[in-house]
Amino acid sequence: MSKKVTPYKDSSLGKKEQVTKMFDTISTNYDGLNRVISFGIDIKWRKRVVAILKKKQPQSILDIATGTGDLAINLVETGAKKIVGLDISAGMLEVGKKKINEKKLASTIEMVVGDSEDLPFEENTFDAVTVAFGVRNFDNLEKGLAEIYRVLQPGGTFVVLETSVPTKTPFKQGYHFYTKNILPKIGRLFSKDDSAYAYLSESAAVFPHGREFNNILKKIGFIGVENKPQTFGVASIYVATK
Repeated sequence: MSKKVTPYKDSSLGKKEQVTKMFDTISTNYDGLNRVISFGIDIKWRKRVVAILKKKQPQSILDIATGTGDLAINLVETGAKKIVGLDISAGMLEVGKKKINEKKLASTIEMVVGDSEDLPFEENTFDAVTVAFGVRNFDNLEKGLAEIYRVLQPGGTFVVLETSVPTKTPFKQGYHFYTKNILPKIGRLFSKDDSAYAYLSESAAVFPHGREFNNILKKIGFIGVENKPQTFGVASIYVATK
């Protein structure tokens, strides 16, 4: 990333600690607010991630930056016997655990507090790894991706769903107006944390998307890298293999 964006500009904490604090603060409102901000389209994007992995028939999946577990819950549809949702925010995981228990999925999905840049798993552990709207929050992007590569089985699939910036007119102009002027205001209406949704839009704007992110994945060692722009380019699904 060309610029390191943090949630709290005046804080002396590192990015990792700030992101943890931010997500703990907004955890109870996160799901509802996401539906409003994305107009519900994020649900469709997650379903596309599931469809990609369903064809691969993974038996074990690690969902990094799982948050409140939306993608981890969706991934049950792949038929995987074991799904681990990992997140640095205990607050987000608590919300996720309630959802998992309500759906009676605790025997399939395990929620774990952990750091994406220091994964508590052996090499070659998972058939697939997913990250939805989380890689831009990594403190050290390449270190986090290298950790994912390490715990993925040879031949395993890595799928990333992440926001990106449209490049075509008028979507580019509309996106910038929405993320700069509208999104933070919606965030303030729903959240106790004024900085949180301003950060989320700022971090999306500076994140290396498209070909640039493809090249980083290749540098780490992933092969068969491709990206699939979603909804006029406001998000992308990246697929890669170890």
